[in-house]
Amino acid sequence: MTPELTRLAGELTTVIDDVAAAFGGPADPTVSGELDCDPIHPGNLLCWQYGVRVDHPDAPETRLASLLPALHRDGWESHDRSTPREQITRFTRAGADFTIHVAGAVTIIGSTRPVPA
Repeated sequence: MTPELTRLAGELTTVIDDVAAAFGGPADPTVSGELDCDPIHPGNLLCWQYGVRVDHPDAPETRLASLLPALHRDGWESHDRSTPREQITRFTRAGADFTIHVAGAVTIIGSTRPVPA
């Protein structure tokens, strides 16, 4: 893994773990690792993907709303992609992104960030 990808992986992992902790339940990792992101030119663009699943008993929408001010203060822009059945918010900052997907009693939080290999 390149030094830049290592740094970005650490940043994204920390942000996602902090967000997961705000939802109150233990986070079960769903994906963690490097991915070749360029199918046309393999090995030229790498991504770090990290995701967790959090089971929570109540009020996930309130928890997400309480996270927004701190994430915005840290430079993350939020983009609401919600539907009537589920809450989906995408966050972006300097080419990195992560998504918080709330569906019923489960929240999925995941990220990726491509960097040249």
